Amino acid sequence: MSPLHPSADSQFTAALTRAMHDHWRSFLAEGIILSVLGIAAIVVPPLAGLVATIVLGWLFVMAGIVGLLFTLRARGAPGFGWSLLSALAALIVGAVLLWNPLRGLITLTYVLVAFFIFDGIVIIILAITHRRELTAKWEWMLVNGIIDLVLAGIVISGMPGTLAWALGLIVGIDLLFGGASLIAMALEARKTGAA
Repeated sequence: MSPLHPSADSQFTAALTRAMHDHWRSFLAEGIILSVLGIAAIVVPPLAGLVATIVLGWLFVMAGIVGLLFTLRARGAPGFGWSLLSALAALIVGAVLLWNPLRGLITLTYVLVAFFIFDGIVIIILAITHRRELTAKWEWMLVNGIIDLVLAGIVISGMPGTLAWALGLIVGIDLLFGGASLIAMALEARKTGAA
């Protein structure tokens, strides 16, 4: 049976609706947690940006150490040189972010703006493409994607002045709207299953 067959579409929609109803509490809890973290980041954006930079720095350092350990244990494996280079690169990036978190914050802001442009486009396409399956407030996903694009535009238009606080504020706003969309979808999924 073709995946584009109407019967397959209705089965997929029913399965997705049932799964969202069965797990609406998990979506609601995740949405609340994301919203609270988003509000905290919005209240103190420079601190949130520095924390994000430091956490990312430690993640890179740990990934580099683990990569080195496993790569050195498998010296005879194919691609040893590339694996070693990758682990060393992760270690160096992490060390640089931790050595100078303010400079890392600026670099991460550029990377985050690029991510939000990409993520916003993908979320908008996903929301529009699957609006029939995501009957539980797909519009919230669409709004989330549009907000990602608007935030990226604001940061780009205000550079270089926005670099000090933009990362924390963008992360906070994205977390808040992502959490709000999960909350709306969870509450709608709860109602849909009850009907």
